Amino acid sequence: MAIRTILKYPDPGLSSPCEPVMVFDAALRALAHDLLDTMRAAPGVGITAAHIGVFTRLVVLELSRETGPRFYANPQVLASSDELMRHMEGSVSMPGANDEVERPKRIRFRYQDLDGAVHEEDAEGFYSICMQHEIDQLDGIFWLKRLSRLKRDRLLRKWGKGK
Repeated sequence: MAIRTILKYPDPGLSSPCEPVMVFDAALRALAHDLLDTMRAAPGVGITAAHIGVFTRLVVLELSRETGPRFYANPQVLASSDELMRHMEGSVSMPGANDEVERPKRIRFRYQDLDGAVHEEDAEGFYSICMQHEIDQLDGIFWLKRLSRLKRDRLLRKWGKGK
């Protein structure tokens, strides 16, 4: 497989909503494995096809090497808890920048695997946060939009100086 070039913030592609995966074939599996290689090289725990300029609804998560990578086509949140949690977030498209984001602690979501089979799953804690973060990216919502204007401006100034 291959390590692909990651779009860097503020590339306008990072604000582009992605189209659904319609074809589940060898090309999709190759893209998924390129994403995995790219994410590991970045390094990161999650990546979407949008991060490499391919605007299709595909996510790769690898929350630990022990559990291994997971691939999600067309993920969508079906329900979320009222209980919230805060967690530090960042992006492979903005290396070195992170801040605390508040999101629902638990979600139920639907996705398709790389063969097109439909699954529903519950996620809690870090897994829930990561899935919501990546689904936001597929919807064209870069994680910075989840910060208050003050926090976002402060982070952008700090990140700009470090580049």
